[in-house]
Amino acid sequence: MTNLMIRIYTGGEEYPDTTVKVPGKILKIASAIIPRKVSDALTEKGVDIKEILKLAENQEVKGTLIEIEEHGKNEKMIISLE
Repeated sequence: MTNLMIRIYTGGEEYPDTTVKVPGKILKIASAIIPRKVSDALTEKGVDIKEILKLAENQEVKGTLIEIEEHGKNEKMIISLE
């Protein structure tokens, strides 16, 4: 299983404001302890973490899954499997 990476950028910054890395071996368990800020942001964007967990089980799936940009808020979220 691959690692789940969630990066949240704010204010047009080059580097993420928040980075969450969940190791693939504990992904199913760790999904319950993803920081509230990130979990809320995922839900707000309509991202289903359960579907991402299914994708993470496939070793052939790697790279960026979702990139969401909110231009009005100057925010960007990137979800990837690495």
